[in-house]
Amino acid sequence: MTTLTVGVRPNPDGFGAEITGVDLSRPLPGPALEAVKAAFAAHGVVWFPGQPLTHDQLEAFTLQLGPFGWDPYVKPLEDRPHILEVRRDADETSSVFGGSWHSDWSFQETPPAATVLHAKVVPPVGGDTLYADGARAWEALSPTFQAMIAPLRAVHSAAGPYGSTGFYARETGRTGMTILPGVEAETAFSHPLAPVHPVTGRRALFVNPVYTVGIEGMTEAEGKALLGFLFRHMTDEAFVHRHRWAANMLTMWDNRRCLHNATGGYDGHLRLMHRTTVAGDRPRP
Repeated sequence: MTTLTVGVRPNPDGFGAEITGVDLSRPLPGPALEAVKAAFAAHGVVWFPGQPLTHDQLEAFTLQLGPFGWDPYVKPLEDRPHILEVRRDADETSSVFGGSWHSDWSFQETPPAATVLHAKVVPPVGGDTLYADGARAWEALSPTFQAMIAPLRAVHSAAGPYGSTGFYARETGRTGMTILPGVEAETAFSHPLAPVHPVTGRRALFVNPVYTVGIEGMTEAEGKALLGFLFRHMTDEAFVHRHRWAANMLTMWDNRRCLHNATGGYDGHLRLMHRTTVAGDRPRP
């Protein structure tokens, strides 16, 4: 297979692209893998329709991108420690998992570079995923504002959702997934507010409403004011792609560049996905 067989169809604004002409059930030849990586770096979110995969094949594809990331606070599949089953049963009354804007595991010292999500059962209505482009959001800020916030570091913690008294410790009605909250989630790490992407060299805003809890050197009120503005700015519809799923579609996104938000609207229907992450590096200023 050569790169000429890999079809890449980007969205008009360049954020998000469909990739065809590859078979993810088999190891990608070097040129095809490089084409996929190039499209991923260029577009931030990429999806591959019509890719029925076993657990072995999903893991093998993930490992072509890099080593597995660390996925805490959610019980993985029994015999697959690197695969999380993102499941919401038809009669489930809990909130949608991942149903707020976030970047996966940004509270880690080295957050994952990428998340890979494979659709097994897709409901007939609802269940879209929204993605917001932190790179174009950064580039849309004025040079004066960029210069002011570029040196800042943001504080990230999983305490809100996964702490011993956090959201998931208090919720009821979840049947499809086992969440594992605990006191260890209350650790915090700081990262550059707008790090440089290690592959593209582009800056992107790296804050999110779920895990970013403050700004180093600022009072709580000051940090909340700045973060509130950035959250609204990043998730403006100008920077958002609404992704519609189909069974056997594999989608992966760059956590160093974008936020995502799982939507609902499918009560009464099963939604089932399998997820892996690719390890990343410490964000750099």
